[in-house]
Amino acid sequence: MYYIDSHAHLFLDEFNEDRKEVIEISIHQGIQKMMLPNVDSSTLQNLLSTCQIAPESIFPAIGLHPCSVKENYNTELDVIHNSLKNVKAYAIGEVGIDLYWDKTYFKEQIKALEIQINWALELNIPVILHCRESFDQVYEIVKKYKNLRGVFHAFTGNNIQAQKVIDIGFYVGIGGIVTFKNSRLDKVVSEVPLEKIILETDSPYLAPVPFRGKRNEPSYLKYIAEKLSDIYDISLEEVVKTTSTNSEKLFAF
Repeated sequence: MYYIDSHAHLFLDEFNEDRKEVIEISIHQGIQKMMLPNVDSSTLQNLLSTCQIAPESIFPAIGLHPCSVKENYNTELDVIHNSLKNVKAYAIGEVGIDLYWDKTYFKEQIKALEIQINWALELNIPVILHCRESFDQVYEIVKKYKNLRGVFHAFTGNNIQAQKVIDIGFYVGIGGIVTFKNSRLDKVVSEVPLEKIILETDSPYLAPVPFRGKRNEPSYLKYIAEKLSDIYDISLEEVVKTTSTNSEKLFAF
């Protein structure tokens, strides 16, 4: 039995003091593979060097995070696009629209998302979608592309939105929020087939209970899996086996 963390940012400053140790502990705890989605041009080098710490276990996704989309987004996209010529990316991400922090560059976020979706189609790799306070906007764009595949990362939507994700062939990314007492996400997840779910930590963010409010790590993925085991009333082994298979199908690693 092995876990796959489909979304972790181990290259960020929060791990500067103990990055290798965190990775070693995670692997020792059964996290066999970890997907690291990029943020912007400033994080590319750290992302790639982090992947080299354990290249058999850590895999890069390349993209421009919507919160980094500003007036210079075309320049940012050029840098990131050029990196795709020299790096084997397993997904385009993390990309999407964020209307929680700032709506100033909403139009630019749309353009950046569409450009990066086309990269994914050209490379025949999936997209990792960020849709904080913007599910409907992201969904309306993504559903237009028939051959696109990917995951709605950090999903916190309702049953109707979850069904929309499934209907277009995407996966639902479930992380620590499902363990939060008042999130109600467990009720939504209970109606989603396990075959359409992949597990993620979003480290260093959104640590699951009992570590809520602390730095998240891939080794905490087991607490998310245990919660799903309770929700579905099935064994932990079945949860881990199915979600890991789902991640391997999506990312082909």
